[in-house]
Amino acid sequence: MTGTNLYAKAVKKELRAWEKSMLKRPGIIAGAFNGLQLKTQKLVPQKVQEFITASVKNMTVALMSGSGLINGREPQCEPPLSESDYLAEQAFKAYDKAAMAQGFGFGLGGVLLGLADFPALLSIKVKFLYDCAGFYGFDAKKESERVFMLYIFQLAFCGDSRKLELFPLLRQWDGACPPVVDWAAFQMEYRNYIDLYKILQLLPVVGSVAGASANHGLLKKLKVTAMNCYRLRVLSSGRGGTAAPGEITV
Repeated sequence: MTGTNLYAKAVKKELRAWEKSMLKRPGIIAGAFNGLQLKTQKLVPQKVQEFITASVKNMTVALMSGSGLINGREPQCEPPLSESDYLAEQAFKAYDKAAMAQGFGFGLGGVLLGLADFPALLSIKVKFLYDCAGFYGFDAKKESERVFMLYIFQLAFCGDSRKLELFPLLRQWDGACPPVVDWAAFQMEYRNYIDLYKILQLLPVVGSVAGASANHGLLKKLKVTAMNCYRLRVLSSGRGGTAAPGEITV
């Protein structure tokens, strides 16, 4: 067996475990977590909620339009999966350093600077997604690819019930006809997810540490989701190894 096929085999094993986590039914812990989220939202001032919602909306518009985010680099032509994974991991390390430093710095400044971290972190996440698309050989200049990235974003930061709806869509993605995106639901889902993680950043003293930790955790979750979604597409198309279309299944 060649090195390429050995790598693909190892990736398939990781993907099967990840797929099971995506298709897992919500349990008692998930229900308790959702309840905690709802309680947290009540503690967030209305103006803060409106600021977060506006930031997510602006990010969505920027992602879908490609405004200022599509650089001149062309996507690689069917790169080896191992190379794509390596480039994605290296990009994550660079963005993660920036995100953690940013979260720490904004956290020191209290509420006003803490709020400024929301749109700044969103920008880092979107840039990372654009890079990933190119690393795995997909052209982010195409609208269908930007819709795919938006759904990756949703899958990374949504509740278990929503994952059961989104994951099959991404696993069987063909890009022929981009689905209609419920923008309002997308914005609410993301805001609800990050409230619990980011609200501590607005507090004095602990805000800096909480901000750095939250930014690292949120970006890492996006990295895992993005890499695995693109891995599925690559292997299902027959690239990256000897996998036949549809072979990567639970």
